[in-house]
Amino acid sequence: MKLSMKTNNPSCEFDPNDDKIREECGVFGIFGMENAASLTALGLHALQHRGQEACGIASFDGEKFHSERQLGLVGDNFTGADPSERLKGHISIGHVRYSTAGQTTLRNVQPLFSELSTGGFSVAHNGHLTNAYSLRERLVEKGAIFQSTSDTEVLIHLVARAIAGEFIDRFIGAIRQIDGGYAFVCMSNEMLIGARDRFGIRPLLIGRIDDCYILASETCAFDMVGAEFIREVEPGEVVAINSDGIRSFTAFPNAKSRPCIFEFVYFARPDSIVGGKSVYEVRKRMGRRLAQECPADIDVIIPVPDSGVPAALGFAQELGIPFELGIIRNHYVGRTFIQPTQQIRDMGVRLKHSANRAMIEGKKVLLVDDSIVRGTTSTKIVRMIKAAGAKEVHFRSASPPIKFPDHYGIDMPTKEKLIAANYSLEEMTSMLEVDSLGFLSVEGLYWAMGEEYREDDAPQYTDHCFTGDYPTPLIDRDRKIGSSNQLSFLVEVA
Repeated sequence: MKLSMKTNNPSCEFDPNDDKIREECGVFGIFGMENAASLTALGLHALQHRGQEACGIASFDGEKFHSERQLGLVGDNFTGADPSERLKGHISIGHVRYSTAGQTTLRNVQPLFSELSTGGFSVAHNGHLTNAYSLRERLVEKGAIFQSTSDTEVLIHLVARAIAGEFIDRFIGAIRQIDGGYAFVCMSNEMLIGARDRFGIRPLLIGRIDDCYILASETCAFDMVGAEFIREVEPGEVVAINSDGIRSFTAFPNAKSRPCIFEFVYFARPDSIVGGKSVYEVRKRMGRRLAQECPADIDVIIPVPDSGVPAALGFAQELGIPFELGIIRNHYVGRTFIQPTQQIRDMGVRLKHSANRAMIEGKKVLLVDDSIVRGTTSTKIVRMIKAAGAKEVHFRSASPPIKFPDHYGIDMPTKEKLIAANYSLEEMTSMLEVDSLGFLSVEGLYWAMGEEYREDDAPQYTDHCFTGDYPTPLIDRDRKIGSSNQLSFLVEVA
């Protein structure tokens, strides 16, 4: 097989003012459609919120693999000429990515591709392998040569070294060696493959257009391409799609469902359905419960756009207090606009958000956001609201306090930089310069999900950011903590 590759390398800046948690990526794949790459580009448009640093599409036309990986947005790279004209084929996979920090290097942009003894193999990955460094170290000792610093490449080497058998058996043997939270969408010269970790931490769904099957991170991607949602890939399941249809394999027989609860708090698009639940409705219920747990004597409720809007609506409806758009978001500020001077960085929040003075001046304002991470952006927004003439400013988080870092594919600061992990509620109230501060309880979050939180039992969701209950061993992290020698490099998440 031959691989034709097109790349581009524009500069891509990290925005130091952005205090939002970031999902590293979204994945999409389709089998059996002649213009597969075109539908993949559309699907990635719908998943753009899951990663804005880089994007890529790979396809197979029956004879040759094609791949195009770019830095930047899908719309900046895969619009204009029909992508299927240069990325021909009836199989295609795609990926959108957000880097952990600094510049995204092109060699880490996905889908990754390699020629194996069985033919071409391309991989797109959402998540993080918690034993990636340990596996990589072992593979390098055995002579493996890595082309990227992405943990995703570990899978390629494991598949390449798997014992003989059908390709799908080699793939299953490979993923049984990895741990963490992941959703893989892969492509060989015969089939489209989807795989989900044994706890279902990272999402992966199956859709269909006529006889063509689709894999995607969220249902909003199916809506974009006019596909019917069929079902979720089950925790620990591998699906193989070819011209004969779809086959299901159980890679982990004792799999237990514990999907990431942050899909509901922040990551998923409001119009997506996750686990049979409307993300929008769950977020409104978070706001309702937050109003019950943390009411305040206020005049107006204002969301921090855009992720705070559903919860703020629920809060306002529960208390019967006016909801207003007191903060207007500028959607046309690119990441590269941020300039390398501290004075401009300090003004960065105003580039993205502007106070709507008419809704604020002389009023007791309550701000609702989806979460509070370091608190830096929250403080700047509070100051902006005060500068617009607010009489009082109160702040509410529609999620519980984030006290523990993530290790499953979420770009999150270390515990030392998480404000709720290091300060009391009173201290945080003072640091954010607000009249009052409140967080949704863990019990309230589960209530919003329609579940009951059982502290003495295994949780129904992966909620470690709030509780510290990690569902899998954190092998690489524990090695770093227990070793006196600093690791020579860090493996980047997908």
